[in-house]
Amino acid sequence: MNYDYVNYATSNYARGLDTSSAIASSNASDVVLAALAGFIGSILLVASVILIIQIIGMWKVFVKAGEKGWKAIIPFYNIAILYKISGMSPYLVFIYIALFIPIINIFASIALAIVTLYQKVNLMKAFKASTGLTVSMLMVPFITYSILGFGKSEYFGFDENKNTTVEAE
Repeated sequence: MNYDYVNYATSNYARGLDTSSAIASSNASDVVLAALAGFIGSILLVASVILIIQIIGMWKVFVKAGEKGWKAIIPFYNIAILYKISGMSPYLVFIYIALFIPIINIFASIALAIVTLYQKVNLMKAFKASTGLTVSMLMVPFITYSILGFGKSEYFGFDENKNTTVEAE
């Protein structure tokens, strides 16, 4: 047997440069990019599932409130309809446009946060929902829309003149 230890020490295999191995030939940045792509793909998959659940729940809420369900799938229009269902002006959706104007966007974001909070609370008042369900609407709206839409809750609406809920007869 002839062992050539000298040639082995200087060979590409001994230095980790064997081209037949996928791990040895891959670059560290390729591994990081693959892991990042997998992570972003997982996030997008989860976000898509959450979005679909929310749209289905909003569709049912719109139908209970006397609106057409397809309005839940049109961006910005669905928000205007939610404002309307919540007893607020649908024109408040124009606050979103102010987010694209420099300097004004700072104030618009604060206004939008307040208006969104008020809208969610009013929506829950229109359904005469409990305080716990109102808190869940603030924290996990995609689940709460499904609870409102598929549950036994009933839409009572708002009086146009007083902006208060109409009492059940």
